[in-house]
Amino acid sequence: MNRDRLAELLEAVRSGELPVPDAMDLLRDLPYGELIEAKVDNHRELRQGYPEVVFCQGKTKEQVREILGYMIRERSHNLLATRAGSDLFAAVSDLHPDLRYNAVGRTIVLQREPVPAPDGTLAIVTAGTADAPVAEEAFETACLFGARVEHIRDVGVAGLHRLLPHLPVLRKARALIVVAGMEGALASVVAGLVDSPVVAVPTSIGYGASFGGLAALLGMLNSCAGGVGVVNIDNGYGAACLAGLILRS
Repeated sequence: MNRDRLAELLEAVRSGELPVPDAMDLLRDLPYGELIEAKVDNHRELRQGYPEVVFCQGKTKEQVREILGYMIRERSHNLLATRAGSDLFAAVSDLHPDLRYNAVGRTIVLQREPVPAPDGTLAIVTAGTADAPVAEEAFETACLFGARVEHIRDVGVAGLHRLLPHLPVLRKARALIVVAGMEGALASVVAGLVDSPVVAVPTSIGYGASFGGLAALLGMLNSCAGGVGVVNIDNGYGAACLAGLILRS
């Protein structure tokens, strides 16, 4: 349920096209859907502009199947599930013929409604090929907002000349997501070249002293370039949520 659908429903009740008991049935599960082991937040799109997303890591196949089954059956909005392995997708793929799996980003997507595109473009910049899973998670999430995405891959600071030809795209973007592991320096470099906000995503890619992404996280937090906001390690979803809100503002 989002603002447009709620407004349509209320107008239908006011005009007499929709009987009050039918409207009550439609609103019955508006706050949340009560399942056996989960409460699905049906109110989130109305509050925040995008529907609840299913985080699959740590959930059993049965739990994910129950949650996705409810969302497909009872709701009409687009669907996104993150941190989903291929075996989990195989366990739920029969729930809807249009479910799509991104094996790199480990996301499950069901696109059922068009999403109005916000103004401007979003650039997702990836330091190395090994950072692709986090960048793909960000990409699929950004698409949930209807964002127009320019994806610039494998332009880390070990070969900075690879980044420079993309300056026109970077400077045109209204918001940027920079995904980098190792020491995380790419976020500072990009932020020093553009006048739009940069959402930095440290990844857990790197040798032992990277401490599973902690070195990149600290490097991004200590950026000497202004306009950098940092999300948690490997959190492509959170980065795209923040960038999507920037695009809609």
